Amino acid sequence: MEYAEIIVKHISQLCQKKGYSVNKLASLSGVKQSTLDNIMRGLTKNPGIITLHKIANAFNMTLAEFLDFDELNLYSFEDGNDDD
Repeated sequence: MEYAEIIVKHISQLCQKKGYSVNKLASLSGVKQSTLDNIMRGLTKNPGIITLHKIANAFNMTLAEFLDFDELNLYSFEDGNDDD
């Protein structure tokens, strides 16, 4: 699984857990609906740190908490084609 897919899956799981739609997440996070849609559809492969920070805040999480989950922790950036 690619980095972007892991992030999308995580956001989807958190939305489901909180009962958020993507539209509600956009509203709560202050991230533009179009930006969030592009992330969720896989068009944005490497969302910026500020965007991820805003999304984390919408889930009442720090950025560190948001990014601390097994699937991402086990991901090897050296194996993927993601930009540094």
